[in-house]
Amino acid sequence: MTSELDLPRGTVTFLFTDIEGSTALWEQDRAAMRPAVERHLALLDMAIAAHGGHRYEQVWDAIQAAFATAGDGLAAAIEAQRALAREPWQLPSPIRVRMALHTGEAAPDSSGRYHQVPALNRLSRVLAVAHGGQILLTHATRQLAGDQLPENVAFHDLGQHRLRDLLQPERIFQVLAPGLPADFPPLPSLERHETNLPILLTPLIGRAEDVSRVVALLEQEDCRLVTLIGPGGTGKTRLALAAGAELLDTFPDGVWFVDLAPIVDPALVLQAIAATLGVRETNVSQMEHALIAYLAPKRLLLVLDNFEQVVAAAPHVSELLTECPRLAILATSREALQLRAEHLAPVLPLLLPEPDALPSLTELARVPAIDLFVQRAQAIVPSFALTDENAAAVAEICRRLDGLPLAIELAAARIRLLPPRALLARLEQRLPLLTGGARDAPERQRTLRDTIDWSHELLSREEQTLFRRLGVFAGGWTMDAAEKITRTGGELDVFSGLEALIDKSLVRQSGDGTGEPRFGLLETIREFGLEQLVAAGEADEVRTRHADYYVTLAEETSSGLWQSTERRLLDRLAVEQDNTRSALDWLERQGELETCLRLAVGLGWFWLIRSLGSEGRSWLERAVAPSIEVSPPVRAWALMWAGALALMQGESAAAVKLEEASVALWREHGETSSGLVSALVTQARAVGQLGNPDLAVALLEEGLDIARSLNHAFLIVLVLENLAGMALVRGDSVRAKALIEEALPLRRTTGDTWGAPYSLAMQGEIARGEGDLVKALEHYQQAITLSYDRGDQRFVVGGLIRIGNLAAELGRPESAAHLLGAAEKVHETVGSWIHLSGLDGDQRALEMTRAALGDEAFAAAWSTGRALSLHQAVTEAGALARDLVQDQGVASPVI
Repeated sequence: MTSELDLPRGTVTFLFTDIEGSTALWEQDRAAMRPAVERHLALLDMAIAAHGGHRYEQVWDAIQAAFATAGDGLAAAIEAQRALAREPWQLPSPIRVRMALHTGEAAPDSSGRYHQVPALNRLSRVLAVAHGGQILLTHATRQLAGDQLPENVAFHDLGQHRLRDLLQPERIFQVLAPGLPADFPPLPSLERHETNLPILLTPLIGRAEDVSRVVALLEQEDCRLVTLIGPGGTGKTRLALAAGAELLDTFPDGVWFVDLAPIVDPALVLQAIAATLGVRETNVSQMEHALIAYLAPKRLLLVLDNFEQVVAAAPHVSELLTECPRLAILATSREALQLRAEHLAPVLPLLLPEPDALPSLTELARVPAIDLFVQRAQAIVPSFALTDENAAAVAEICRRLDGLPLAIELAAARIRLLPPRALLARLEQRLPLLTGGARDAPERQRTLRDTIDWSHELLSREEQTLFRRLGVFAGGWTMDAAEKITRTGGELDVFSGLEALIDKSLVRQSGDGTGEPRFGLLETIREFGLEQLVAAGEADEVRTRHADYYVTLAEETSSGLWQSTERRLLDRLAVEQDNTRSALDWLERQGELETCLRLAVGLGWFWLIRSLGSEGRSWLERAVAPSIEVSPPVRAWALMWAGALALMQGESAAAVKLEEASVALWREHGETSSGLVSALVTQARAVGQLGNPDLAVALLEEGLDIARSLNHAFLIVLVLENLAGMALVRGDSVRAKALIEEALPLRRTTGDTWGAPYSLAMQGEIARGEGDLVKALEHYQQAITLSYDRGDQRFVVGGLIRIGNLAAELGRPESAAHLLGAAEKVHETVGSWIHLSGLDGDQRALEMTRAALGDEAFAAAWSTGRALSLHQAVTEAGALARDLVQDQGVASPVI
């Protein structure tokens, strides 16, 4: 790839080339075509290089090159066409390459490409009308190259031509030179086609694949009705226009655009089509006959825009298709036409950057949503550019707007007054900000609210009621949730209503990862729904039902997590995280603090296992304030979970205080519950980490007595395994092994609960102390695998450290540094359960590894480990465990 420094900048002449009919050539002889294409590329490269040009892009067999002068670009094109014409192609028919030249202002980006250069869009459209063997150039290039013409070279003026997607026509010239063919058919520009397609005033961004998909559908003989379906603002009309322009050659009798937006009476649809085509008849029943008579012999495409408000006219469309066998229809609508011949083509929002980490500026600028924002912003403020300072804000703006093209365009229109960071701050309420669209846009698209309201007004009263109540959901919902929350009086048919809202493109359907259907609203549409909910006076009632539903869900799921390690339980809470957060906020604002804490307690397992300590504590530690009126059991449970999360985050002293308060509440009210046992265990772990193993053992033994009195197998196992851990801290491996052996039969009855990785880690420590490194590796690796599969990253960290320590002891210092570095990185993010007995060994392993590698190599290996993803670290640990076992001269454990 040519570097940025090599490429010309300023006034640049670009050469685009493409093989005419390449698809057919590949199908005729694939084996011969491959070397032929390579030879064709070599000939082009030689000609380009001979005249100081730079090939900076190749897409399949098409290339793009840049030249500092128009004369150099012209000379390279002529030389390339002559070389291609002389070549003895070993193909059924020779390769014929079309070429086009255009000149404009441009500068390469850091990746050695030209991006967001208006001249390139124009050049691609000029190339599209060229014929194989022909060289075309624009008026700009012709003016600059006129004084640099090679001998015997001339230009033939082909006149003004309207090109697809370009507002202004282009004056095009053909190059005449010895050795080049001169006679070609007329250019297939828009003037040669029967059409009334409006010209797109701005480039269509991020939709190339969608256009190709629609074109491919309508080029099939058995696909004659395609409906572009999607919510308002996704760009259905522009996509239909672009696809229609690409299909002009496919439909010799024309591509005709019919705007149905002004029509509200379905009976007038046929008249609108007839008026567009010039068919005269005023009687509606005779109108259908007149249209059929006109369309029946024609190969013609109708583009019917905004069909959703006249969907009752769909039977007329069906009749036209039945009686006119060569007719095809491309419709845009917010709901399906529900015809048997219909092929639905969903129009989704534009692609967005990944939320976790932004790519380089060059890559970010190519993301469709970002590209659209930047281009529309530059139309308002020409000096606007994507920079390191504003990239994160621009990306977040596009994410907040769900990738909706209309919303992004309206936001970018504010760039003169609001730089990206200020604009982002104002997006807390999207709809009021997103106003002031172009005056020549349809009225319904002047603001985003108008666009959504357009769809809302087409709903029945019952559908409007369901729609506004669904706005209470954050991040989506299940059918069960919708039925229990939105049917406040039992009056709604939720199932049929959801089906209708999906058909009308207001609700989106997806899976939730467990096979259960899940539904959702784009955030901009949801905001409109919430406004309607408030206006209807239903907000308080529906929000209360929403909060009650998720309190019940969290409590029932938490109860299940004390007995089961089914990941689906955690996944259910994960997918509902936005809803539970919304419910927590609502309950707190309403002063429902007990219910708010009940929900937080129900989320305790989820926050612990998914390492969301800060979020969990921010809610649970509200229970610390004695002024808050909360029942003792709820307060005690909240303090217990807050302490567990504090311990997970390495804040042992804070954990002790929280668990002491929880234990005191349980004792004060005379309850011997599972909550008391849990608080004692967590307090014991915390005081153990603070260096008081004797107190830890005393607390655990008290907890064991209570667990036995409750006959609670899960808690008995939990306490026994923690007692084993304390025994290891004291150096009593015999006692530790006895406790583990006592716990194992009970563990088999409870299954692999959430404590299973801790048990495996204990067994690994015991085996290691006995010198059985193979068994220790097996237990550590099983602990890692089990934790990773469940999404519990805390025990993964401990396992990585243990295998890293063994690698250091067994002479694998580089691998040890990798795993220890990876463990440190994950620990910084999620915390960990690191066993107390191994802390000294951890430090020894670090010292051994550093000494074996030396400071520089150790730092490099450590950095490599920190750069590993969690999946990569787990995979490397498994491979290392196998290698270490083989080094010991025994069979590898099952991992």
